[in-house]
Amino acid sequence: MFAMAQRKFRLTEAAARGLLAAYQATDEGPYRTRLQAVRLYGLGYSTDQISEITGAARSSLMEWCRAYREGGIAALDDHRLGGNSAKLTPEQVSDLSNKLRLYTPRSLFGPQAASEAGQAWTVEDLRRAVKQWYGVTYQSSVSYYNLFARCAFSYHQPSKVFKSRNERAVAEFEAQLEKN
Repeated sequence: MFAMAQRKFRLTEAAARGLLAAYQATDEGPYRTRLQAVRLYGLGYSTDQISEITGAARSSLMEWCRAYREGGIAALDDHRLGGNSAKLTPEQVSDLSNKLRLYTPRSLFGPQAASEAGQAWTVEDLRRAVKQWYGVTYQSSVSYYNLFARCAFSYHQPSKVFKSRNERAVAEFEAQLEKN
């Protein structure tokens, strides 16, 4: 018969109460999961039981327990910045907000601005400006909408111009209308 290794990680009553209090004080789901999983492991629950209760993989549980032993409850907090939102620092977002108010797309890109007048910012103009100023490109247009929101700025949706539009024919038609 195999002897089970004695678990070295045990929580004191005070530590378990601290984890429970932190769990009850937050509404952030992933953080609550980490707090609960470490607390249950420290109270002697099996990894299978914890996995069933929290949905956490054993490898994640062991990593969270290691982090807790080394840094306490604070080490269980989510320190990731996130995908697209992390591409620009808060300082860069502030700088971008100022630049969006200072410049127009026409002043930056000339006649290549996305809108005909070039006075209002579009997602395409923002995409070009962010790449030019910060060397950053987002994969999704939604990220640019969010960036406009983070800058407390609204965006403009350019009017559609059909590729088959013949400017000369349009001018002749408008001239004909004025004559009648």
